[in-house]
Amino acid sequence: MAKLYSESSPNKVKKMSPKKETVNFLLSYSKALHISTYKRMEFESFLN
Repeated sequence: MAKLYSESSPNKVKKMSPKKETVNFLLSYSKALHISTYKRMEFESFLN
């Protein structure tokens, strides 16, 4: 009844890679995000 997940599966696992547009979106999002801390509170703002 127990299934062993450590054994290799007969099916090949397809290696996935992100699209260039996705990477660019995440990079621009992280550059625009600014987090400010004031009296133990955090405020998120976007600099666009």
